[in-house]
Amino acid sequence: MSGLWYTEKQTDNFGITMKIKKTLHTEQTDFQYLEMAETEEWGNMLFLDGMVMTSQKDEFVYHEMVAHVPLFTHPNPENVLVVGGGDGGVIREVLKHPSVKKAVLVDIDGKVIEYSKKYLPEIAGELENERVDVQVGDGFMHIAKSENEYDVIMVDSTEPVGPAVNLFTKGFYAGISKALKEDGIFVAQCDNPWFKADLIRQVQKDVKEIFPITRLYTANIPTYPSGMWAFTIGSKKYDPTDVPAERFHEIETKYYTKELHNAAFILPKFVKDLTE
Repeated sequence: MSGLWYTEKQTDNFGITMKIKKTLHTEQTDFQYLEMAETEEWGNMLFLDGMVMTSQKDEFVYHEMVAHVPLFTHPNPENVLVVGGGDGGVIREVLKHPSVKKAVLVDIDGKVIEYSKKYLPEIAGELENERVDVQVGDGFMHIAKSENEYDVIMVDSTEPVGPAVNLFTKGFYAGISKALKEDGIFVAQCDNPWFKADLIRQVQKDVKEIFPITRLYTANIPTYPSGMWAFTIGSKKYDPTDVPAERFHEIETKYYTKELHNAAFILPKFVKDLTE
């Protein structure tokens, strides 16, 4: 496939399209249809079941905002779990925090890990770091078997279809609470407020019933549906909107800053309404 246009159908009536320079790999894995392609605009891109997962050009936004918001909120994150995220981008960002002693990555599909290493090396380049434990397995079951183990848990899942559907349930969030230490924090991507308002509203409701501090924040990711992406953070103790200035330390980023950390929680009215 070369010189063709790839369209991701994001709703029944809307999609985004990109010109393909070269198809790098396609495979029906045990869990999903995986495609890796070189695009004219976004560099190499990973698609799963016809949905854009990440691209070389804009990946830093998502990965930085998943990792740094909870890690700067927690005063001393040492043990971190990433559920999903087989491309390795969140792990790369996690390791920028010197307090992190161990980062566990659990992704159900080893093929995502394998081909991300091959075609997205700048994203997956830290997966073999000595501080990282990569496990191919079911993140839902890993959470269910964990108790009082992690300081921060990040759910870097696909949309709530296929193998990721259980990662958007109240039972999963309750399991996360049990897997976290007494002052633990978790964050999960929860799609976009333009097309998935009901999903965000439900996630916020479920998380609020389990975590005393629940917040929603957003980031601009142009290759994701609508460009506005939402994240739900649940915390047992620390408020991500009230982080002491001395907790921030210098790291190399392209999107995240300590000023943006606070600004990300200032929501447009129609998005804020989803949290109430």
